[in-house]
Amino acid sequence: MRAVFVIAPAMGAGAAGASEQSLPMRRRFEVFEMHMVIYALVEASTHDDALVTGKTVFDRLVGADPHAGAVFDYYVTFDEEDTSVAGKARWGELPTAAPVDSDDGEDLLERGWEATKEEFERNLDRVKEAIEELSNEEIMRDEDLARHAFHQVGAYDGPTIFLYNEYGNGIRHRDHLDRVLEESEELWIVPADVHF
Repeated sequence: MRAVFVIAPAMGAGAAGASEQSLPMRRRFEVFEMHMVIYALVEASTHDDALVTGKTVFDRLVGADPHAGAVFDYYVTFDEEDTSVAGKARWGELPTAAPVDSDDGEDLLERGWEATKEEFERNLDRVKEAIEELSNEEIMRDEDLARHAFHQVGAYDGPTIFLYNEYGNGIRHRDHLDRVLEESEELWIVPADVHF
């Protein structure tokens, strides 16, 4: 059985369950599995420490930590070689971990921040459109996935948030990102492919 989802072309995150008639202005892709790359910003003194700490963040986000709820189904970091459907197999080579102030680190950070901004702006545009074009009743019924867009704009984690701090908290705005960047002298960024 095929499902059609509306996806932001840049990063592969989107709203599940949209029909062919929904959201006529957006590009449609047929998708069988929902994957995206997220990034953990962690304090560490070595590459190996950064990777271990990053995996701890991702463990929290998939609910492996008993004190955290699952936001994603599973993750694969880019040091894993034994998968044919995720990580390197899906996205190609990415650094397993990089200091944020390195060329690779700056590139990963820019990717994560730009994806977060694009998803926020895409969903905010959908909210504005819903308010202008739909009645209260239509919004309440979730016409054109309007309520889903409202939820995504307010999300603290999940498919619209691409950057996380070392506690597994989503980085939702630039001031938060700047604080994380300023508070550490040895900040690393660790990417992971997640399924949601």
